[in-house]
Amino acid sequence: MEKEDKYDLLLLKNQLCFPTYAAANKIIRRYQPLLKDLGLTYTQYIVMMVMWEKEKVNEKDLVKCLYLQANTLTLLLKKLQDKEYIAISKDENDKRNIVITLTEKGKKLKEKAVNVPLTLAKEPWISAEEAVIYKKILYKILNDGKE
Repeated sequence: MEKEDKYDLLLLKNQLCFPTYAAANKIIRRYQPLLKDLGLTYTQYIVMMVMWEKEKVNEKDLVKCLYLQANTLTLLLKKLQDKEYIAISKDENDKRNIVITLTEKGKKLKEKAVNVPLTLAKEPWISAEEAVIYKKILYKILNDGKE
């Protein structure tokens, strides 16, 4: 019996990572049809959410904020620049820093995007109270146990 207990740790149903991964995929799939109407992928959408909030941001701060790798973000930013939603430039005071600025076209996209969270909030898959708890737990994990 002792050997079976040791291997129970390898059961998929006993993993924290699997339901987290599967739930993230399911949630993102719920966004996809709504984002398709905006012409954005999910990762482009989360970049735009930060841009709508801040309007101007350093690339390094954006990497931290989104928990993305810098090389992943570079391609995303290029595609958003090609769509004319953002402008990418070097910081005048420090040429090593990249500054991302929201454009007028990017600001206008915000009006269309506001329907995305409103639409998803109407779905009965998780209550508002559960969503608050879930986000709190996830951010605690993302911040290495710090709230």
